[in-house]
Amino acid sequence: MTKSIAVFGTGPGVGQAVARRYGREGYDAVLVARRQAPLDLLAQDLSAEGITAHVITADLDQTDAVPTLADRIRESVGDPTALYYGPVPSNLAFVPAADLTPEQVQDRMPITLHTLLALVREFLPAMVERRDGAILSAQGAAAVRGRPNMSGWPVALAAQRNYLQSLAAEVAGKGVYVGMLYIGARIVGTPFEADYERRRAQGEPMPDMAAADPGELADILWDMHAKRNRHETVVPAGLLDG
Repeated sequence: MTKSIAVFGTGPGVGQAVARRYGREGYDAVLVARRQAPLDLLAQDLSAEGITAHVITADLDQTDAVPTLADRIRESVGDPTALYYGPVPSNLAFVPAADLTPEQVQDRMPITLHTLLALVREFLPAMVERRDGAILSAQGAAAVRGRPNMSGWPVALAAQRNYLQSLAAEVAGKGVYVGMLYIGARIVGTPFEADYERRRAQGEPMPDMAAADPGELADILWDMHAKRNRHETVVPAGLLDG
């Protein structure tokens, strides 16, 4: 039986790299994101590399649409062996914690936590039944430790982390692996990295941030899944020391 991974948030960066990395391991890839054209281009590239890819457009802000999305995935590959969750809100903006409102936090909860929870409820039972599966995520390191002027979405990410930590402990003895990657770097090839470089070139005060290659980040997630010897990794190493 062919293994498969559903990649929720197949945008430039880690999502695309995860699809490619797992494809090299023999997994079929289900590519899920808002826009059709970039997904079609990625599917063509993956096909040229010998990787079977299925394209499904969906707005992951719409938690109520998860049952329909799950049915579309099952029509393509059945219940996926693994799922990766890493979408970014379309209205992403960081704000100082002192200025944060309840509405701003609530606005980020559906795509960050509610839809993930709904997807896990759809696909976890089959993973447990066959005693094989993985639930993976990659998010910003601000989910692990708050930073000045970077509140808002990280509050929702911290809630996601708490949920995944609890889930990891509950399913560890059932053949299902839960792995979380937290990134405190600008990811090469993403809109964030381009904006960072533009602002720095214009002389704006920007925090020093290491650059991270998305392929190397996908390698870390695969290594975590394959070895199952840790549930969390922070990049760069030592970022949260002290």
